[in-house]
Formats: sequence, structure tokens, C-alpha cells
Amino acid sequence: MLLKHLPDNSLSAPWAESDKIALLDLSEKKLEECIKSLDSAPYRYNQIINWLYRKDVLDFAFMTDISKDTKNHFAQFCTPSSRLKRLEVVTDNDGTVKILWGLKDGLTVESVLIDEGERLTLCLSTQVGCRMGCRFCRTGSMGLIRNLSQGEIVCQIIESRRLLENPKKLTNLVLMGMGEPLDNPDNTFGSLSFITNPKFMAFNQRRVTLSTVGVIPQLEKLSQAFKSQSFSLTISLGSAVDSVRSQIMPSNRAWPVDDLKKLLERFPLRPGWRFTFSYVMLEGVNDSKKQALALVKFLAHIKSKVNLIPFNPWPGAPFTRPKAESVLSFQKVLTDSNISTFIRRTNGLDSNAACGLLVAKNQDRQNSSPTPPSQPFENPSDSPALPDSQGY
Repeated sequence: MLLKHLPDNSLSAPWAESDKIALLDLSEKKLEECIKSLDSAPYRYNQIINWLYRKDVLDFAFMTDISKDTKNHFAQFCTPSSRLKRLEVVTDNDGTVKILWGLKDGLTVESVLIDEGERLTLCLSTQVGCRMGCRFCRTGSMGLIRNLSQGEIVCQIIESRRLLENPKKLTNLVLMGMGEPLDNPDNTFGSLSFITNPKFMAFNQRRVTLSTVGVIPQLEKLSQAFKSQSFSLTISLGSAVDSVRSQIMPSNRAWPVDDLKKLLERFPLRPGWRFTFSYVMLEGVNDSKKQALALVKFLAHIKSKVNLIPFNPWPGAPFTRPKAESVLSFQKVLTDSNISTFIRRTNGLDSNAACGLLVAKNQDRQNSSPTPPSQPFENPSDSPALPDSQGY
């Protein structure tokens, strides 16, 4: 059994007070300064981060080796996190679990647990909605409502582990849920600094994957610091043909596929590492032999493997799932060119697992979104400048 018995959706503690410091939102340096300013005992910092990041305890009251007076003192000025409220859990016949989280401002976001035997993967969201506008993506049709904070990203891991029957089973993390991680760079990289740091969550860098459509300005910055902050990178490609990619992925008009190729060719991957290219296959759009040959040419000088993902339909989607023979023929073109290519099993088909569906259903029940979304951009001029990321 993957999850513990879940009797209700209630939290053990109310939402954190807005005027208190949320510890999970702080950088490592600010976190240490904050804790030491409240208690100068030399062991207190390690004690609290152990409860937060390793034991998944988000309430001072349950930190059992800290005195009551000390816990009350900390609770007066700060809170571990504003918490996520579990609103809905949907389990598919294949074991995929989708979790709808309620945020403090009334918005909702999703995480997905994918059980593959020895590997249990948690798919994280980094934004509520997304402004990239990929036409095969349910979240992309929503527009961007807001970025998730660093703490809200990390809290998805903590709260998900609290639901698991055996928290140690969580082996892999993928930032592939709602949102474009590199469109929220400060909070994405802030959360990753805790996720892969041995002092905190200590996830293996190779088992943490960031998926991006290819936000070139942020990839450029990342390339300059990749040796010090590493994780696996997946590029959502869709097509290696510029005109086709622009039709299905409007972000290509801001960051063309040829520019992306040039950047990836000189990206300083660690020895033995390679890019993963995620290729969602759409019937009659990008599943032809011509498209496969274009992909072979694109990957010629890039260390890579390819995951072919037959489209996972969602209500109102403008595309259909390709036939099995088309997917196999496409794969053969790539493998004949010595490109490692895998056909990914589509998880959660019974529960309509396209990311964003639980959020969309929840919004339909409420009749409106609490915050009006931005529209997905259609060309570079529609795309506001991305924020500069600090701390690379």
C-alpha cells in the first residue's frame, strides 16, 4: 500500500500567521541567522533543520526534544511553513496518485506520486498555472496565476512524505508538474538548494530532474554555475522543426529551437551525464518519419536520450493520441541512429492524469479562479521579461 490510511482532509494545525517568518521560505544563510537570533544554543540550528527537512515535522509543538519554553518562543516569531492543505487524493488503477493541495490564498496546485516498483517518483509543481502555453498541456491553457514560493515547493515533498506508508520509499523528484520551473527561477533554485544539499533533504542529484521548455536566458545562467548546483535536466521539445514547434509550443517564438540547440551543444554537463528530451507525440502533428529525422539531426552533437510520450488526452484537448505503430516507427528511426530512445508508459490514464486536471475541476466547482490568470504568451512581445535569478 502506497499511502497511509487517510481519514479526512483536515490539518493538525491552522494556516500560519502571515506576519510570522516562514522558515522554509528562507535561504540557508537567512535560516541559520534567524534560528540563531532566537536561540544562540550551538545545537539549536541543527536540531530544527533536522525536524523540518529530515523528519518532515512542520509544527514546533511536535519537536519532542525541544523544551516547551523554547518551542513557544520560536512559535511567537516564526512558523516552519504556511503548510499545504490536502483537498483531494485520486488513485489510479496503475498506482499513480494525484494530490490536490490547497494554498493559503485559496488557490490550488497538484503533485503526483508515480510508483514504479523500486522507484517512487514525486512530480512537483512550481507555479499555479503556466504562461508557456504549450497546446498539449492542460496547465498551459490556464495562463499563469502566480509563482509558488520556495517553501510551497519544498512543502510538497514534506507533505507527500507524511502521506506515505514508508516515507523512505520516495526515491526520485521531478519538477515537471504545473508551471515552468525556469519561469520561477529564484524559488525553483532556492528549493533545489535544500533538496540536494546533504545537510537538508540530501536527495541524489542524479535523481532530481528539472523539466523545461528551454527558457534560454535562465539556461544560460545555469550553464555558468552547473558544476556547483547540479541536477538532471529534461528538455520538453515537442518537435525539432521550428515551424511545428512554434505552433504547439508558443515559447519557441521567444526562444527558437535552433538557439536552444546551440546552447545545449556547449552546456557543461558533468562526465557521464546527458540531457533527457521529452517528446510528447501528437497524432498527425509530430509523429512522422520526417519529424523523426529532424530530431536525429537536432541531437547530432548533444549527449542525450529521448523519452517518447504518447499524448495523454484531457477533456477539450486539440490533439489525439498517436497509434502504437506510429510511435514504434518513430522510435526505430532514432534507435537506428544510435540514439537511446524509450517509450514512456503513460501513468494515470484511468484518472485523466494530465497535470492540471484536478485544479481545473476544482475551479469549475468554485465557478471562478480566486486570482485572474495571465494569458499564455503567443510571441516574444507577449512574453514579459523573466526575473533575474539570484544565487547561482
